[in-house]
Amino acid sequence: MSEPLPFNSRIHYVNGIDLFTLDHGSGEPVLLLHGFPDSHRLWRHQVPFLLERGFRVIAPDLRGFGASSRPEGVGAYSLHHIVSDLVSLLQDMSLSRVHLVGHDFGAVLAWSFAAMVPRAVDRLAVMSVGHPMSFRRNHSVAQREKSWYMLFFQFEEVAEMALQAEDWQLLRELVRHHPECDRWIADLSRPGALTAALNWYRANMKPKLQGRQPVPAVSADTLGIWSDEDPFLLESQMRDSAHFVRGQWRFEALRGAGHWMQLDAPDQVNHLLSSFLKPD
Repeated sequence: MSEPLPFNSRIHYVNGIDLFTLDHGSGEPVLLLHGFPDSHRLWRHQVPFLLERGFRVIAPDLRGFGASSRPEGVGAYSLHHIVSDLVSLLQDMSLSRVHLVGHDFGAVLAWSFAAMVPRAVDRLAVMSVGHPMSFRRNHSVAQREKSWYMLFFQFEEVAEMALQAEDWQLLRELVRHHPECDRWIADLSRPGALTAALNWYRANMKPKLQGRQPVPAVSADTLGIWSDEDPFLLESQMRDSAHFVRGQWRFEALRGAGHWMQLDAPDQVNHLLSSFLKPD
């Protein structure tokens, strides 16, 4: 397993599971939510930057990832359970309100949390993935071609076998041989880790769930960041999220960055976060 970042951290027992959580600094709290197939280490360029600007930075390994618990069963990874993890985590930390930042599936979680627990969110910053309702409305043929893996991940055992075959060749191709790939593979190679990660998609992205109850709009001021070399997501699903934000909406497109913009363009991401979370 990857080594944790060299900042204060602890295990919080919340909602029936252990959540490994980086928690460092003081000041206004910023909660950072990673996606697939990451851990809190995704934010290694943002954590010191935000600390230098006086924030308290909180970055958990979400359930199923990193050093946190990996409960069995697809149902354990529904957004309902994962939102409850965050509610319990904030209660355990005696926090009533945070700035919320999410990427990839962490962005889906951030949107959902902000919609379901609006009183707990000050400002919301989402990267790569737009509001769930915008994603559904923009689920064109072009978007389905980009996100084909979401359907493939539904096939239990088959997806696991295919992703691991020939030294994880399919996963390496899926993530475009990103420099972070070997670290991801090391984490996903732990017992139960790959299935736990895929269960996020199985619990929340099944085709039959596309007609599920709508996700409400969010009331927080929101920053949406999309990167133009993202192979998985179209610009429209983020840009059109404006229709589902009741607070102020700001859209930014990063040029020359891929899906993992925090790693590909850390200075640009840091500047955007700083200007949004702590405006002049």
